[in-house]
Amino acid sequence: MRNKNQILGAVGEAKAVNFLKNNGYKILATNFVTFAGEIDIIAKQKFDYIFVEVKNRSSYAFGLPQNAVNYKKQKNIKNSADIFFKLNKISDPNYRFDIIEIVCDEINHIEGAF
Repeated sequence: MRNKNQILGAVGEAKAVNFLKNNGYKILATNFVTFAGEIDIIAKQKFDYIFVEVKNRSSYAFGLPQNAVNYKKQKNIKNSADIFFKLNKISDPNYRFDIIEIVCDEINHIEGAF
C-alpha cells in the first residue's frame, strides 16, 4: 500500500508529464531506475535530452520544493543519466537537468536547475 507522500509524488509526476507534453517535449521514460538512483522523467526537446526531478508539495511549509534536490540527489541523477546514455548507446549528447516543482496546482519549471 502506498503512503500519502508516494501518492502525492505520483500525482505530481503525472502533472509534470502532462505539462511537458503540452509544451512540446517528447517523454522518453518515467521512473528510470538504476543502481545509482532514479530519474523521475526523461524527455527530449528537439536535440536536447532533459532529465527532470519532480517535487510535489501540498504547501510551502517546508520551503521551496527545489531545495529538496540537494547535492547527493543531483549526483545520483547525473550518474543515472550517464547510465541512460550508455544503455542507449548515445554519445556526445546535448542535455540538461531540470526541476519541476508543484505546490497545489501551481507548476514552476526550472530549466537547467543544476
